[in-house]
Amino acid sequence: MIGVLSVKNTEVMNFHNAIRGARNPMNSWARSDSFYDDDGNYILGDNDLSLAVRLRKAGSDHRKFLRQIFVSLDITAPIYWWKEFDTYKVGTVANSTSTMHKITSAPFDLAQFSCDHMDEETLDVMRLVLAHLEKLRLKYLETKDKEVWYHIIQLLPSNYNQMRTVTMNYENLIGIYHSRKNHKLEEWHTFCHVVSSLPYAKELIIAEEDC
Repeated sequence: MIGVLSVKNTEVMNFHNAIRGARNPMNSWARSDSFYDDDGNYILGDNDLSLAVRLRKAGSDHRKFLRQIFVSLDITAPIYWWKEFDTYKVGTVANSTSTMHKITSAPFDLAQFSCDHMDEETLDVMRLVLAHLEKLRLKYLETKDKEVWYHIIQLLPSNYNQMRTVTMNYENLIGIYHSRKNHKLEEWHTFCHVVSSLPYAKELIIAEEDC
């Protein structure tokens, strides 16, 4: 299929500091039993996992340590999905590929767009739009006319795929996952599947029995 949301370069950071901080209120650092395995993965010991789960269940005021577990991802998704994702501005940071600066740098092609739910009739219309966009692109490269560039920007369909490097934390992901896991946009299902595969997501993000 053309244009399914994709996630690459996923990295989870700062688990060890977050867990240490979670023990600060009770000065219980001596009970910490987490460790790094031979592959560099941070493994929560029984004591630390039990504490993390209890704090997760106690609510947002008590699970502040989740805001210190950071996740970085490269997400490629259509603009119509990004408009929904932008609801979650608080606690998230994103750097995107630039539509403003780079939209004319490569020929327009169906592979740049999410078209996986289009039938042949709709795809034919999409091809006509892309043919006209390509004509405008070539004209802009020749003339550098700002009005031609505006034609491209205003005609660009919302299924254009954009890549952003996004940083967020586990607390953000609790809200996103539970708000969007049953959304009618399939892209959200793909994203939530990625969230569910993160370290200790079952216990610290999903925690279905607490919702």
